[in-house]
This record gives sequence, structure tokens and C-alpha cells, in this order.
Amino acid sequence: MSWGTELWDQFDNLEKHTQWGIDILEKYIKFVKERTEIELSYAKQLRNLSKKYQPKKNSKEEEEYKYTSCKAFISNLNEMNDYAGQHEVISENMASQIIVDLARYVQELKQERKSNFHDGRKAQQHIETCWKQLESSKRRFERDCKEADRAQQYFEKMDADINVTKADVEKARQQAQIRHQMAEDSKADYSSILQKFNHEQHEYYHTHIPNIFQKIQEMEERRIVRMGESMKTYAEVDRQVIPIIGKCLDGIVKAAESIDQKNDSQLVIEAYKSGFEPPGDIEFEDYTQPMKRTVSDNSLSNSRGEGKPDLKFGGKSKGKLWPFIKKNKPPPPPPASASPSAVPNGPQSPKQQKEPLSHRFNEFMTSKPKIHCFRSLKRGGATPEDFSNLPPEQRRKKLQQKVDELNKEIQKEMDQRDAITKMKDVYLKNPQMGDPASLDHKLAEVSQNIEKLRVETQKFEAWLAEVEGRLPARSEQARRQSGLYDSQNPPTVNNCAQDRESPDGSYTEEQSQESEMKVLATDFDDEFDDEEPLPAIGTCKALYTFEGQNEGTISVVEGETLYVIEEDKGDGWTRIRRNEDEEGYVPTSYVEVCLDKNAKDS
Repeated sequence: MSWGTELWDQFDNLEKHTQWGIDILEKYIKFVKERTEIELSYAKQLRNLSKKYQPKKNSKEEEEYKYTSCKAFISNLNEMNDYAGQHEVISENMASQIIVDLARYVQELKQERKSNFHDGRKAQQHIETCWKQLESSKRRFERDCKEADRAQQYFEKMDADINVTKADVEKARQQAQIRHQMAEDSKADYSSILQKFNHEQHEYYHTHIPNIFQKIQEMEERRIVRMGESMKTYAEVDRQVIPIIGKCLDGIVKAAESIDQKNDSQLVIEAYKSGFEPPGDIEFEDYTQPMKRTVSDNSLSNSRGEGKPDLKFGGKSKGKLWPFIKKNKPPPPPPASASPSAVPNGPQSPKQQKEPLSHRFNEFMTSKPKIHCFRSLKRGGATPEDFSNLPPEQRRKKLQQKVDELNKEIQKEMDQRDAITKMKDVYLKNPQMGDPASLDHKLAEVSQNIEKLRVETQKFEAWLAEVEGRLPARSEQARRQSGLYDSQNPPTVNNCAQDRESPDGSYTEEQSQESEMKVLATDFDDEFDDEEPLPAIGTCKALYTFEGQNEGTISVVEGETLYVIEEDKGDGWTRIRRNEDEEGYVPTSYVEVCLDKNAKDS
């Protein structure tokens, strides 16, 4: 089966067919290219999806991902990111192993096809030229034969005419001979050209065209084989990443199996345990005592002497209440001179009841969240340094975490001090390498930082020891902060007794209104004490003019240079200072910040 013998007369159709084959190959290349674009797009979307649901660094959301279910979700996102990477590998392999190779092969195929059909057209032109020569020789031979025949007839006519001279007859005879000779020459020439044409035609149809068509057939078959190999490669590229994709899916399954509901429940306990004890029984309040006092002068003493034996729950219980139980009036902090003996154990007498106006005033003063300092106005409130606004257990955890952070900073500063000391020793031994005195300032600065950090650590360790060692009976400062915590978290349950104990059981509402006002005034003054200004950690240049109309903001003019005292915490605001008295927040996008290197390291 050969195109040269079977399709010897289908030159034009073969030319169209081979062009169609190249078009099919280019169409397949385009298909693979679009597949690679889809793989890249899919991988990009998977990566964006994984990134979208990743917890943000240094945010509250990141702290919530300590549970095993959340960790499994993070592992799921990471495996999905690796899964997207495999689709990128598919795209890269298809581009390098299929698209590039086939594109180069198509160019070679076009050149080979062009060369083969050029040879075919050249052979066609040659045989057509031979055919034209044969036709020309044939017509000349035919013409010469006719002229020779006419010359012979003319000679015979002249020879038969008696009126024609002998010279004319001789001339006609010579002319007839010439024409006969020309006819013979044309015949010989025609015969020679015919033989040559027959030979060329035989070579054309049995040698040249079969060879050319055979090359075209082999070229077309190679194209078909190459396309099949590309399809196999297309499948192999997908098959190569299947094991890795399987590992990604196995990782997701393993992460799902690692979820431990008991561990998550324990983490919830550690995160939200307050350290308070459950509330005790609620006391019976005997409101019949005023009625008994009207019957007898000794009724008050009798009621106190007889009320306790008769009533099983007439005495005050020292059990603690839940911190979230709603009190009609939050208990004020006890005065400095208060003692446990000042707390009455009997029913409340009519003289000790508050007037309605003072009752409402005290309820207003104690139910509103207090402002720790003016800085809390600038960012929606600030946490006390000793975390006294937190329940005992949570406060202990926060203090322990702070102590650990300070210890790490101290270790870092000590390592830096050791490095500077070694460098100074090197400078002392080799003065040409540097001046030892140039490191004294840095060494002193590091030592000063270590001392500050140690003082800060001792302060937090003292608070931690107070929480761990004095949790059942806290100091007056802790009691005051407990009252502040109650006022910052408004209760939600109504209609409870007015003289319930506070969460720590350290005071009740049996204290006088005068003591309440004194302590409130003391708390208010303490909370607005001046704080030391924050040190500058860099400078910034205002890119645009900003009118600070809201509380806590500061106005800046374009081109103005100011000091940065607190960098952006992720909310889009940077805290700056113009001088000692003017400081506030500006949008981070309005300034160009340049932080000091030491501030960045710390």
C-alpha cells in the first residue's frame, strides 16, 4: 500500500490532506495550551482560597486556632495549598513536554511538506515541458508533410503541362525534393522527441512521483504517531501527580482523625475558667423584725436571740456568688478602714436602708464601666497593666505569659551584651580592627535595658505570686479591681437581694454611703494618674493633610515630620507625637513611617 502507486494522480488532494493534518496538530496544541491555562487558574484560585481562610498573624483569630478541630482545618488548608501546587506541576509539564515539542515539530513538518511538494511541482513542470516539445515537433512534422505533398502535386502538374518550359519543371521538381527532405527531417525529430517524452513520462509516473508521494506518506504517518505519543504524554503528566495528590488527601484525612474533642473541651476550660467558687445558699431575710420591734422594746434583742434557733437559714452564709449574677446595686469597694467585723450578720435595720435618690446615684456610679486613663479614649479602652480586670485564673495565665515574654527579652539582651563584650575583647587584642571605646555606649545601653526588664519582671512576678498565693484572701487593691471588674461587666439577672456578697466574698452593701463616695473618688483619681510618655520608635513624614476631628486623633500637615510612638497594630492607625503635649492617631496610609533599627529588633 503506497500513495505513489495508488494515488499517482491525486497530487492536489494529497496537498490538501497534509495541510489538514498540520491544522489538526496545531488545534491539539491549542487545546493543551488552554488546559494548562485552566490548571494555572485553578491552582491560583485554590491558593487564594487557602490564603483567604488562613488565620491572620498576631490577631485574636490566631489564638482561637489552638483547638484540634481548628488545627485540622489549618492542615486542610495547607494540604489544599500543596494540592494546588500539583496542578501547577501539571501545567508546567504539559507546557514543556507537549506544547514546546509539538510546536517545534510543526515547524519542521511544515518545512518538510513544503520541500516534498516543491519537488513534485518541479517534476510536473518538467513533464509538461517535455509534452510541449513533443506537441511542437508533432505540429512541425505535420506541417512539413503537407507542404511536401503540395510541392509534389505542383511538380506533377508542371511536368504534365506542355506549355511549361523545361526550366520551370526542373525548378518545381527541386522544390518538391526540398520539401520531402524537410518532412523527413521533421519526422526524425518528432520520433526522437516522442521517444524522449515517453521515457520522461515513464520516469515521472513510475519513479519520481512514487518517491515523492512515499516521502509525503511517511511524513504524514510520523505526524500521526507523534500526535498519539503526545496524547500518551498528556495522560502520563496527570498520572505522575496522582500519588502526591493522594498524599494530600491522606493528609486531610489524617488531620481529621487527629481531632480530639476531649482535648478541645479541656482547652475551653483553660481559656474561660474564672477561678471563682460556686455561690452558696441564699440567706433568709426576715422582714418581720421591724414589726416585732413595735410590740416590745426588747423585741430587737429577742428577735436576734430567737431568730437564729427558729430559722435554719437565718444567718449570713459566707458562700460566694457567681460573678455574673445581677445585683440591684453593685457593691462599692470597702473603705480602707473596713474590717471583717464591720460586716453585719443580722438582718438589716431600717436605719441602714439607703434613700431612693442615693440608691440611684450609687447604682449609676457603680454600673458604668470606668475609664482607666485618657489613653483608653483613643482606642476603645485599655487593659490594666496587672490584668486585674480579669478573673483570677485568667489573670494568672496572663501574668505567667507576660513573665515568660520578659524572660525571653532579658535572655535576648544578655546574648547581645555577651556578643558586644566579645567584640570589645577582640578590639582590645587587635586595635586595628576597631575602637573598643566605641562599644561602651552600646554596652551601657544594653545593660540599662536588661535592668529595666528585670525590674519589670519582678513587678509581674510579684503580681503573679499575689494571685497564686493570696487568691482566697486578696489585698485591698485586688478587691478594688474586683469591684471594677463587676462594674465593667453589667449583670443580667434582676430581683436579687441588695446585700449579696461580691464574687470574692470580701464585702457587702452594709457599708455607709460616705465610705462609698470616698472610695469611688479615690478610684477615679487613681485611674487618671499621669502615665509616663511612650518613647519614640521612629519618625514619619505626612504624605497628605489630615484633619483630626475625632477624639484621640491629631491633625497633620503635608510634609510635616513627627515622631512615631506606636506602630500600626493592624487596624489602620499609627500613633504619633508632635511634642510632649500633642500626640494622637493618624491613618497609616497618610504617613510614611521609618522605624529605628533597634525598635524593629525588639
